[in-house]
Amino acid sequence: QVQLVESGGGLVQPGGSLRLSCAASRSILSINVVGWYRQAPGKQRDLVAVIASGGRTNYADSVKGRFTISRDISKNTVHLQMNSLKSEDTDVYYCNARDYDLSYNFRDYWGQGTQVTVSS
Repeated sequence: QVQLVESGGGLVQPGGSLRLSCAASRSILSINVVGWYRQAPGKQRDLVAVIASGGRTNYADSVKGRFTISRDISKNTVHLQMNSLKSEDTDVYYCNARDYDLSYNFRDYWGQGTQVTVSS
């Protein structure tokens, strides 16, 4: 199991920046994939950015060039740097950790979510 604690959400003006952080309860190198999803009320939860244990990253097309996912292995923390924020980035952002077994079945763990609001 793994517990995830998010921080860093808030209110920001369009064009501004925020950095989200997700602290894991165990080594992030022992977790296959860690990343961020976002969800608006009544909608599905969508991938924003993820980083695999080997360091490979993947981003949603809508955030490429604006968001950067990184990690601090010594602190078991993953960060999401969000620049050039737009109103459509307003959502609740969830940290996710995914563990795969040898049969490629996976189990997801979620943080509590942090609100990001982009508004003037």
